[in-house]
Amino acid sequence: MYKLIITNSYKKRAKKFFSAHPSVIEQYEKILRILCYNPKHPSLRLHKLSGRLSGLHSVSINISYRVVVSFLLKKGQIVPIDIGSHGQT
Repeated sequence: MYKLIITNSYKKRAKKFFSAHPSVIEQYEKILRILCYNPKHPSLRLHKLSGRLSGLHSVSINISYRVVVSFLLKKGQIVPIDIGSHGQT
């Protein structure tokens, strides 16, 4: 099982996101539980990012929103970086 590391900057981004999109909170919490238990679960649609986000990964909350994450695999940690629509993150 992976440990989720929530930074202060991510907390601020998530708070702002959820104030605008409270309807996805339940989906988001489910995605984080799955991510910590099995990052390769197909429902996450985990994939590597390219361009300015190269080196990071994305998991889908739903068809419109995603969470950008960094994996520290040697330490068994997952660090969320950003949350939002595919065009925003």
